[in-house]
Amino acid sequence: MRRILFVLFLMAFTFKAGAQINEVGIFAGGSNYIGDVGPTTYIAPNDLAIGLLYKWNRSPRHSWRASFTYADIASKDIDSDVSGRKDRGYEFKNRIKELSAGLEFNFFDFNLHEAEVKITPYVYTGLSYFWYDEIYISNNQTRRDGGGSALAIPMTVGIKSNVLENFIIGFEVSPRYTFTDNLDGSNPKNNTYENLRFGNLESNDWYVFTGFTLTYTFTEKPCYCAE
Repeated sequence: MRRILFVLFLMAFTFKAGAQINEVGIFAGGSNYIGDVGPTTYIAPNDLAIGLLYKWNRSPRHSWRASFTYADIASKDIDSDVSGRKDRGYEFKNRIKELSAGLEFNFFDFNLHEAEVKITPYVYTGLSYFWYDEIYISNNQTRRDGGGSALAIPMTVGIKSNVLENFIIGFEVSPRYTFTDNLDGSNPKNNTYENLRFGNLESNDWYVFTGFTLTYTFTEKPCYCAE
């Protein structure tokens, strides 16, 4: 796992000076979770998510991208439309600290060598590694049982434009499929709490980031020519 992360970040941060435009900036928006507690609406940000973002524009159509994002996630059964969940009345809070790296693809040419305003939809995917709290629910109370970590697959859809000189603004929705089923305390790894497990233990949790990106472009303009 560590080798995979090392290779991805090496690709994201290694570049030849003057051969491309780099971007560095921020992500600000909201987060929500989908799992065994509360509503199952996929895009429903209800907690803060903030992050740092870096891109290496390798061509007008694709960029290597890396990010670090911090977010809170929380949900309550009382907000669900499912009567069984409403009657159960569970709720939880957790936090996500995520490193992500991968490839962003533009549907239209986004050549920053050209001065005019451009706009393009884009998609991003890669690999994320995140830290969270291992929790369990006992007597309707969320209790912490140490720290946990897992991989996730980001599936981002967005739109962006260079409406300001040297700045690119974007809006994106980014679901993450995780390789854990215990963001919500429904499936604690500690077998001591096996009797407290609930929900669909064969289905992993999701979390979603929704918000705006603002990046600043720097270094020389790219030539995008074959080497």
